[in-house]
Amino acid sequence: MDTNIIIDILKPVLAIGGLGAVFGVGLGFAGKLFETPGDERLAEIRELLPGANCGGCGFAGCDGFAAALLEKKAAVNGCPVGGAELSEKLSGILHTAKTAFVKKTAFVKCGGGTGSATHRYDYHGLADCRAANAMPGGGGKICGYGCLGHGSCAAACKFGAIIVSDGVAAVDTYKCTGCGMCAAACPRGLITLETPGGAKVACNSRDTGKAVRSYCTAGCIGCGVCRKVCNKEAIPIADNLATVDPAKCDGCSACAAKCPTGTMRLQH
Repeated sequence: MDTNIIIDILKPVLAIGGLGAVFGVGLGFAGKLFETPGDERLAEIRELLPGANCGGCGFAGCDGFAAALLEKKAAVNGCPVGGAELSEKLSGILHTAKTAFVKKTAFVKCGGGTGSATHRYDYHGLADCRAANAMPGGGGKICGYGCLGHGSCAAACKFGAIIVSDGVAAVDTYKCTGCGMCAAACPRGLITLETPGGAKVACNSRDTGKAVRSYCTAGCIGCGVCRKVCNKEAIPIADNLATVDPAKCDGCSACAAKCPTGTMRLQH
């Protein structure tokens, strides 16, 4: 092929390539010129976070929490998994005042195990509380408020802090981080995050005492004995169910000792 023809063919190719190189250099320069410097503390904070991505902080995982801290949209004591030690370290990085960390652990408001709660039928479906709750009657257990016992909460817990024993979820408070994933997984809202210590009511039934007696020997019957023996006036009763005001309860255990159904528990 004639050399001149080859040169004529290559001229536009080289021209386009040259323009591409010029544009590339220009874009690179512009990128450097207008680059927004990242906050170097982000990597340091992310390294400290536990990596559980549980959502207990209220943000979409640890990355979301780290970014929110730098944007001053989250508190340094907002990670339940990291606890007080993490809160203190974050205060140092962000140069903020130290904030007290209040540990909370999950509590199951039901004590109606297989030995105390009556069932209308045996459930043999998917081992999932949400599936059982969608069945006629809300599952096999007669009590429409009680723990279904199929372990959705245990499956959601990344820390192995919940097991199902005797048909009821039980929490290991030493392993529990208070992330709240179990509470979110419970279709009946039976799991709450509580400050350890003091009395708790292991029941969530609003049925009358007579009705509760007919299907569960461990349920609250609203008898008021706990309220009468409490010298701190910490136990109101509403809708046939006793509750405990944690701000008033001193953990004396008088209510637990007198409760005729054993519904009052002390959470350690």
